[in-house]
Amino acid sequence: MVTRANEFVQYCCELLSTVGPCVAKRMFGGYGISTDGLTIAILVDLGRGEKLWLKASPETTSQFESAGCGRFTYQAKGKTRSMGYYSAPDEAMESAHEMAPWARMALDAALAARQPRVKSGIVPACSANSAVARTTVSVRQQKPK
Repeated sequence: MVTRANEFVQYCCELLSTVGPCVAKRMFGGYGISTDGLTIAILVDLGRGEKLWLKASPETTSQFESAGCGRFTYQAKGKTRSMGYYSAPDEAMESAHEMAPWARMALDAALAARQPRVKSGIVPACSANSAVARTTVSVRQQKPK
């Protein structure tokens, strides 16, 4: 049986499909929508009906805010908390074409969040330097005796 909620989930996946095939999975009383293993949106009812929330990054929050999108906030242990998601613009909810640039921003934010953060002066363990060290070791092992 397809419920009204399931129809909305499917519709949101269709709206976001310009960035790739989307999958919706139940999480925290709502849904996470991902493409290629990257969560780009969530569907949650914060008391005013289910709403599509798109992943944002520090670079894109101003675009969401200037479009009148609200930030995802909730109450936990008596405190207001927020996550890096903003409501989708109303006009973008009308078609995949209108949603396309917002879906792209959400995907870019998910890709950026997946990248390891590098603090200045600290080289991560998976850096090019460690790759060079592994290459050097393997070359040394291959030298004829």
